[in-house]
Amino acid sequence: MKSQNSSYKLFPAIILFLLSAGLLAQQNQGNKGFVPEVGQQGKDVVWVPTPQELVDTMLSIAHVTPEDFVIDLGSGDGRTVITAAKRGARAVGVEFNPNMVALSRKNAELAGVSARAQFIEGDLYEQDLSKATVITMFLLPEINLKLRPRLLNLKPGTRIVSNTFTMGEWEADYEVNTDENWSSWNTALLWYVPAKVEGTWKIGKGELDLTQEFQFIHGTLKMNGKESSISDGRLRGDEITFRVGGDLYVGRVDGTKMLGTVTNESRKSDWSATLSGS
Repeated sequence: MKSQNSSYKLFPAIILFLLSAGLLAQQNQGNKGFVPEVGQQGKDVVWVPTPQELVDTMLSIAHVTPEDFVIDLGSGDGRTVITAAKRGARAVGVEFNPNMVALSRKNAELAGVSARAQFIEGDLYEQDLSKATVITMFLLPEINLKLRPRLLNLKPGTRIVSNTFTMGEWEADYEVNTDENWSSWNTALLWYVPAKVEGTWKIGKGELDLTQEFQFIHGTLKMNGKESSISDGRLRGDEITFRVGGDLYVGRVDGTKMLGTVTNESRKSDWSATLSGS
């Protein structure tokens, strides 16, 4: 009985200890300020952080350097923007949740990159993307598709990188998986915004008729009374390549002009083309 009475005497003390610990935990939580929760509701998506390994991979396949201006759409806790800033790039995060924006700014300050990392509280659909050389995102496929027309109108060569989700019929130029999180959120996809080349081009005394499906091109070359189909036609930003028979054409697109070299087994020569109709 003595030991039982002792246990009853200890019970109120244990309850008081647990209550005190709970109050202390709540106080510590309050001291930390806003703490995001995986799955919290956003404007169009719930928040799920991109694993840091995948953030590093996304920026690596986009070859982010100090010369770049990165815009992260739906920047969450700011990790992609901060990582880009650590690589010397200027980076901007666009985030709808004001608490996440405040947290991102604090994280950037703690990382010592506030001078290169900016966070905007706003709607990603309304953000000016024209200055970006790299755009990163972890959005749903339907949002990617809604953004796709705007992305395709950016400067040729702008790099678009997505965590996991695709752009529909616009095939990725490059895709890689990380070793971590093999079951989900381990895929980085990269697109280069292609130049617009669909139309009729005057090439020497001939005519180059091109059709375009995103980065893939098809068409014919009419030269010296002969019409030949082109093959292996592709754009990577403003770089264009295609074959006509055994000739390999490589060049760059500059608005309404193209300039490059054509190579076969026996010779290499220059070629140029001017857009005459679209």
